[in-house]
Amino acid sequence: MQSFASNPQESRGRLVAEEESATRSPFQRDRDRIIHSTAFRRLKHKTQVFVYHEGDHFRTRLTHSIEVAQIARSIARSLGLNEDLAEAVALAHDLGHTPFGHAGEEALAHCMAEFGGFDHNEQTFRIVTLLERRYAAFDGLNLTWEALEGVVKHNGPLIGPHASAKALAKPVPSTISSYCAEWDLEIGEFAGPEAQVAAISDDIAYNNHDIDDGLRAGLFTLADLKDVPLAGPVIADVSARYPGLELSRLIHESIRRMINLMVRDVIAESTRRLVGIKSVAQVRARAAPVIAFSDEMRTNDRALKEFLFARMYRHHRVNQMTMKAKRVVSELFELHLAQPQCLPAEWQALMTGLDEAARARLVADYIAGMTDKFALETHRHLFDLYERL
Repeated sequence: MQSFASNPQESRGRLVAEEESATRSPFQRDRDRIIHSTAFRRLKHKTQVFVYHEGDHFRTRLTHSIEVAQIARSIARSLGLNEDLAEAVALAHDLGHTPFGHAGEEALAHCMAEFGGFDHNEQTFRIVTLLERRYAAFDGLNLTWEALEGVVKHNGPLIGPHASAKALAKPVPSTISSYCAEWDLEIGEFAGPEAQVAAISDDIAYNNHDIDDGLRAGLFTLADLKDVPLAGPVIADVSARYPGLELSRLIHESIRRMINLMVRDVIAESTRRLVGIKSVAQVRARAAPVIAFSDEMRTNDRALKEFLFARMYRHHRVNQMTMKAKRVVSELFELHLAQPQCLPAEWQALMTGLDEAARARLVADYIAGMTDKFALETHRHLFDLYERL
C-alpha cells in the first residue's frame, strides 16, 4: 500500500468508541455494516432510470452500487490504495436515493423547499449517522471518520476556495453541519484518495451502463452512437473485428471495452498526479482531485453525458414515467404531512412534540426510504377509492 493511501491502523476512529475487531480492519467493518444495512437492501427495488416493473435486466441502485464497487476496487488496487475503504464508500454512495431515481429526488426537494430542502447525499449521511437503528450502543452505523468523510465529500469540498460552483450554490445541509460541529469532517478539503476513486467509478459505471440500458430499452440504437466520442470508435472497432456478431454480444463487448479504456485512463492520469505526494493529508490539501480523467477522456465523458441527457433522460417514454413518479412522491408527502395518522405506528410515535419543519423532515425520511414498489403500493392503498383496505 502506498504512503498516500488511507491506513486503517491510523484511522481517526469512530464517534462512539468501539473495541476493534480481531479479524477485520476498521474499513472492512465499515463495508460490512453498509452491506448489512436496511437501506442497502432496499436498493434492490430502487431504480436508476426505469421503474422496477419495466424489466428485470435494467439497473437498479443495488446492481449499480455493486458495479461501482467493483470498478473502485480495481482502480484502488492498481494505485496501491486501500481497497476496502474505496469499496465501502462506493457501496454507500447511493443509500440516500429516493424511489424513482432523480425524478423522486426532484419531487421531494420541491416538497421540502420551505423545510430545509432535500438532497440525496445528505440523506445518505442521515442514514449512516441517524436513521439505521440496528445497534444497541448508537444510532446509524458508527462508521469511521474516513468513511464518513468519503460519503460527505466524494464529489469534492462543500465549502471553501476549492468547492465547485454547484456545491457553493447551496448551503451545507443541516445534518452535515450539525454533525461537523461535534466531529469535524473538514468539509473545506477534498476527501482522501479512496473516496475520489469511488466518485470517478460512479461516473464510469453509470455512463456505460445507462448506454447499455438505453440500447436494451430501444431508446436509441448503436447507429445513433456513431459520432459520439469513445462510444462510436469502440463500437466500430468491435464490429470490424467480429463481423456478424449478434447484437447483444456486440453491445456487451463494446461496453466492456469502454469501461476498460476509462479505467486505464484514470489509473494513468492519477499516477501522474500522485507523483511527489507522500501522505493522505497532502491529497486532502490539494487544490484539485488527484484521482481524475485525462483532459481527453474528460471530454469524452462529457460527450457521453450530453448524449444520454438528450437521448435517454429526456426521452418521451422516460418523461412520461418521470411525471407519474413525481406525482406519486408529491402526493405521498402532502398526505403524510397533513395526515400523520396514515404513517405506520412507529413513525407516528416519532412525530410527538415536533414542529412542522421537523415533521416534514420525518416524512421525507419515510418516503426517501421507500422502494419503487412500496411507494406505488402505498400510493394505491391511500388514493385508490376501490382498493381494499
